[in-house]
Amino acid sequence: MTIEDVKKIAVLGSGIMGSGIAEVAAKAGYKVAVTDVSEELVKHGLESIKASLNRIINKGKISKADADAALLRVKGTTDMREAARDAQVVIEAITEDINLKKKVFKELDEICPKETVIASNTSAIMITDLASATKRGDRFIGMHFFSPAQIMKLVEIIRGAETSDETFQLIKDLSIKFNKVPIAVNDSPGFFTTRYITACAAEAVRLFESGIAGIKDIDTMCKLAFNFPAGPIELADFVGLDTMLHVLEYLHAETGDAHYAPPLIVKKLVKSGFKGFKPGSKGGFYEYFKIKREPLLK
Repeated sequence: MTIEDVKKIAVLGSGIMGSGIAEVAAKAGYKVAVTDVSEELVKHGLESIKASLNRIINKGKISKADADAALLRVKGTTDMREAARDAQVVIEAITEDINLKKKVFKELDEICPKETVIASNTSAIMITDLASATKRGDRFIGMHFFSPAQIMKLVEIIRGAETSDETFQLIKDLSIKFNKVPIAVNDSPGFFTTRYITACAAEAVRLFESGIAGIKDIDTMCKLAFNFPAGPIELADFVGLDTMLHVLEYLHAETGDAHYAPPLIVKKLVKSGFKGFKPGSKGGFYEYFKIKREPLLK
């Protein structure tokens, strides 16, 4: 299969990442089916896409006609079979739980036509491991977007042990169609970007735990000293503290490196319902410690 054969893309997960990826695909002209486990989550995802499109209309980055056309290309459903059975590419963007992902991939492998390519947006789990849940290792690949997906330009492409050259080329071409910059990296826990940024965020949290500096001061210093658009703790809140915790636990287990051991405060916040920017969460570090934050998306 080549890029010309791709007409429909299914996106599994309607959260921050899933809705962002769906928006990107729709703006590129593809039919998109977004699926999640409840009508409420699907509705929230579709509303997020509409709000995001309205923001860029107001900024003059897209016409209202083009935004409306993109929105019409997106359909939401709670039926994964309906979303994926006629899709040429399926992009998974569900929670960072290896057992859940493998369960979903096993189901997808049975639902999808044999030529369908399955791409995982996992930020840390080895692609070879996830592909082992399917019988299509040659048509399985990592396609790691960055949050917010509708803004960030990089797509990290990760081959599994059996990923074919044809699949790699298809996902590279699709990334370009999405107006992204694809860069290939080798399969390993956390790839490059997640290993790097998670270590930075965890260290920032440890410095806060140690009393070196306050949360907002750490974020402000990183923005002023390193020209970061967002501080590491702001970013952790935005990506999701439960995601950060899953990733750190996975990296720690796979590498044995104590540097990836999750800070205690992250465990504490997640257990108490502070999971960052996601439906059903009480907020993140800023809300838990009652700190006023500036919006990341203006």
